[in-house]
Amino acid sequence: MNILLVDDEPIELDQLEYLVQKKFPTWTFFKAQDASKALQIVKQHDIFLALLDIQLPGKSGLELAMELSSNYTMDIIMVTAFQNFEYAQTSIRLGVVDYITKPVIEDELMGVLARYERLGRYSEQIVKALQIIQQEYSEKLTLNYLASKIHINSAYLSRKFHEEVGMGFSEYLNDFRLKEAQKMLMEFPDLSISAISERCGFNSQHYFSQMFRKMTGQSPRDYRLKEQYR
Repeated sequence: MNILLVDDEPIELDQLEYLVQKKFPTWTFFKAQDASKALQIVKQHDIFLALLDIQLPGKSGLELAMELSSNYTMDIIMVTAFQNFEYAQTSIRLGVVDYITKPVIEDELMGVLARYERLGRYSEQIVKALQIIQQEYSEKLTLNYLASKIHINSAYLSRKFHEEVGMGFSEYLNDFRLKEAQKMLMEFPDLSISAISERCGFNSQHYFSQMFRKMTGQSPRDYRLKEQYR
């Protein structure tokens, strides 16, 4: 898989590459010190994951993340020296998969990257399918749409998805949406249950609440209250 690292400090870039490569030696790494170079790389290579520093010369890391998420299908992780909750919220709104602070601690980085360990056992087609789901879960995703995006037959994708992931497309999509909803309930305490339901791609709040209770044993409201008072 192709990985893009963006930081204006060469030492930081080398350190990040060293830490990630230690865990994932088969990945191919591309490095850039500003948004302009990063965009050149993305145009030439199919990037799966980008780790972006927020503070870049010229176009900021958040601006770069916005451009990348609007025009390409890739996972984005923000890296910054600023422990600022507003940055974290902005990153979440842009659809980035995670947010870590500098100095980068190896254990924390490995925790963030743990989600990619399983991808080694998936075919390239399924990796792309999962990536699209994780990027576009808030939209009205269908199996036919997913198949068209990766240029394969929908029946074939359905069979491959079940064989490799261990569950059907719809089940995986709902599970992923519900896990994102759990995060939003905690990270955005002022956001209504209805708004979270809509942001996570559910057609109705009632259906969302039913599915949420089935997964957690609690209503979204009770889950939020319980987690807040832990």
